[in-house]
Amino acid sequence: MKNDLQTETLRQLLLAQKVQLLEKMKQERGGLGSRADAAMNQLSAAEQSHAQNITERDNVFAMQEHDVAELEAIEQALARIAHGAYGKCLDCDVAIAITRLLAAPSALRCIDCQTAAEKVLGPGAALH
Repeated sequence: MKNDLQTETLRQLLLAQKVQLLEKMKQERGGLGSRADAAMNQLSAAEQSHAQNITERDNVFAMQEHDVAELEAIEQALARIAHGAYGKCLDCDVAIAITRLLAAPSALRCIDCQTAAEKVLGPGAALH
């Protein structure tokens, strides 16, 4: 576990990221129902194509899924802080370097284990 000052600094960083992410999600969903709705309202009927609408919808869903996964990772990191389990690698149980946690405060793994996980699971391993 990091010292109390480092842990509190990282907790504050996570809380700030949470606030920013929630604000981003609110803005993206504010007003019109979705980005796809906004795009459709800006295009004339002749300009709208089924393929465009499907692509825009798929992009919106992907961004929303990523935002939700990121928010969940932040919540889980805050829970690990509250339970005293924060800052230890999920796979090898060694302390995650403070430089890594400052760069990615919701990190679950040390660099070596994260690299290995990404080789098996792909880039999505960062949030799992």
